[in-house]
Amino acid sequence: MVETLRFDSDDLEATEAFMSRAYTPMRIGGSPHDTRASVVRSAAGGMSIDELSLGYTMAYDAGVLNRVTLLTIHSGSVVDTTGGRDEVYGPGETFLITQPDEPYTGEVRAARYTVAMFDPALLTQVADIGAGSRGPVRITGNRAVSPEANRRLGAGLAYLRDNVLATAEDDSLVVATAARHLAAVTLASLPTTLSDETPHRLDSRDANSETLRRAMAFIDENAHRDIGLADIAAASFVTPRAAQYAFSRHAGTTPLAYLRQVRLAGAHAALRSGGPGATSVTSVAAEWGFPHPGRFAALYRGTYGVPPSATLYGGDVQPAAAG
Repeated sequence: MVETLRFDSDDLEATEAFMSRAYTPMRIGGSPHDTRASVVRSAAGGMSIDELSLGYTMAYDAGVLNRVTLLTIHSGSVVDTTGGRDEVYGPGETFLITQPDEPYTGEVRAARYTVAMFDPALLTQVADIGAGSRGPVRITGNRAVSPEANRRLGAGLAYLRDNVLATAEDDSLVVATAARHLAAVTLASLPTTLSDETPHRLDSRDANSETLRRAMAFIDENAHRDIGLADIAAASFVTPRAAQYAFSRHAGTTPLAYLRQVRLAGAHAALRSGGPGATSVTSVAAEWGFPHPGRFAALYRGTYGVPPSATLYGGDVQPAAAG
């Protein structure tokens, strides 16, 4: 269930107390003219998105968060002073504010920004780790590796804020799938310990048709559950990279693309059997892990040749021909 918390106040003491409870000890500095502060938090499945607006400088001296904490700055700035640093982040930047297991200090300077927080274990769960992996995946730098990576990470955070937690209501599969997606985008956008990983010969050897068969059978039986690449690989007794190789070589696709295909078929069956009086396109899409109705409709039309509403209202369609 998505939980929502709202705070809006021009009382500096109340704001300082609230921020210290919601995040970590904070101090409001200076003599601000604009004392208004607002916070909106949406949280579900161990993940949260916060939208904050402060009209003044607020210093923080933070303890360990034990969360991957990403910020997108919309206006104003955030200054990281941890360990004597003086890193300034401005509008349009999306970055890691601190390592999950390290304290940090800095200032928020009259800023409007979004904060996303999720379990660091997700990074390892979604990573493509070869047989030679050296342990849990860690982020090794705060800024994105390129301007394009910065835009990609910011877009991933915004999508989670605007199209998942804002609309998911009670659907845990949608939230869990979106959390995995954000973790994957984080891995692709920030420097990590995966940078030095190289394919292992065992992965190539294990990428055989039997691996593909086991992986497909697991997906077919569990597509309605919160599963990802790590789960598919474990069920196939290979590494995630070997599972990806097997799908690429023998099926011309990827494990997650096949999972999406099976979920789409499940949604199609639910629409055909449900009827307009018993269900809706939006609820069926969410049930099968598709949080955005418009994108679900486009994917459905591309596969079945008609919009999902046509199937719900009695359309008997066949999958569109390949190509």
